[in-house]
Amino acid sequence: MRYDIVIIGGAIVGSSVAYYLREEGFTGSIALIERDPQFSHAATTLSLASIRQQFSIPENIRLSQFTLKLFRRLKETFGADADIGFREGGYLILAGEAGLPILKANHETQVAEGADILLEEAGQLARRFPWLSVEDIAAGAFGRSGEGWFDAHALLTLFRKALRDKKIDFITASATGISRDGNRVTGVSLDNGEVLEAGIVVNAAGPNAGKVAGFAGLDLPVEPRKRNVFVFEAREKYADMPLLVDPSGIYVRPEGSVYLTGGAEPEEGDVAPDPKDFDVNWPLFEEVIWPTLATRIPAFEAIKPTRAWVGHYDYNTLDQNGVIGPHPEVTNFLFANGFSGHGLQQAPAVGKSLAELIVHGGYRTIDCRAFGYERVAQGRAFRELNVI
Repeated sequence: MRYDIVIIGGAIVGSSVAYYLREEGFTGSIALIERDPQFSHAATTLSLASIRQQFSIPENIRLSQFTLKLFRRLKETFGADADIGFREGGYLILAGEAGLPILKANHETQVAEGADILLEEAGQLARRFPWLSVEDIAAGAFGRSGEGWFDAHALLTLFRKALRDKKIDFITASATGISRDGNRVTGVSLDNGEVLEAGIVVNAAGPNAGKVAGFAGLDLPVEPRKRNVFVFEAREKYADMPLLVDPSGIYVRPEGSVYLTGGAEPEEGDVAPDPKDFDVNWPLFEEVIWPTLATRIPAFEAIKPTRAWVGHYDYNTLDQNGVIGPHPEVTNFLFANGFSGHGLQQAPAVGKSLAELIVHGGYRTIDCRAFGYERVAQGRAFRELNVI
């Protein structure tokens, strides 16, 4: 089989690329390869499924703003029944005195990009959220609109269903190799024994993106990282609670009648896990998260953990930022990788951007050149400071 474009990875990033290729008028053949069609271990479906504009660099804000606009016209785009349960509850990112300068600098960047983010000092936060303890807090940035959480499964399903009428070949397999002829990739080998000839290969392999790039003899500093998400019940229900991020990095947000929390993985020893390791690390909840939550929200001294899950996400070890666009030498190999925890919310924008690049020869909606592979080749970090 020969395809004009082969996309490796069929979750939200790969599906978005395929979707927007057709929307931009690409009429060639497209294959979308996915090894786990139920997405039971996909970073997309195991994520916290949230969207924010509170980033440190303008380009990341613009990517998420594109997705926010899509959320606002979801029914117009995908049909009258389209619903992802988007709850615009906002983010509240807290900082102590040490983190205050970065919080303020980030806030200035966000406001300059049109984000509705309010910076308030501790006393104002205590009045706004009476359940919050602001001891040791200097200030917080609160997204009054344009931030919140949604159903990741539902969003992915919308894209996948939309692809059914767009002449996309869905292939259930794992990529095992990529052939090259000089500075061009020519095909993708699959674990079912097939070889797909390819005019263009798009790497949308999520946590496995570094491995897939290696198939083509290319270096990409993207590895999987294991993240635990815990579910707990509490007597108190705070309808006004945003997704709260403590200065420690621990987060919590409501989800119906329960709460979700995580963010306790230590930086030291945070390495690529075994690909089959989806075992929950319960001591993180008992020894790190619970005491932190009880300090920040006193009513959470009495809570009941119920269940938990583990996901692997794609972590860019260079700068925790996405790598988007072609390799500068192997120009028909394109990257859509390394988003380090914010790939779900930025996937539609990335799909749109790569589709524009392929069809029109350049970015039109969002200039993604800052995310290009050149910085990887040079070892030059384009660092996102607000990684959650």
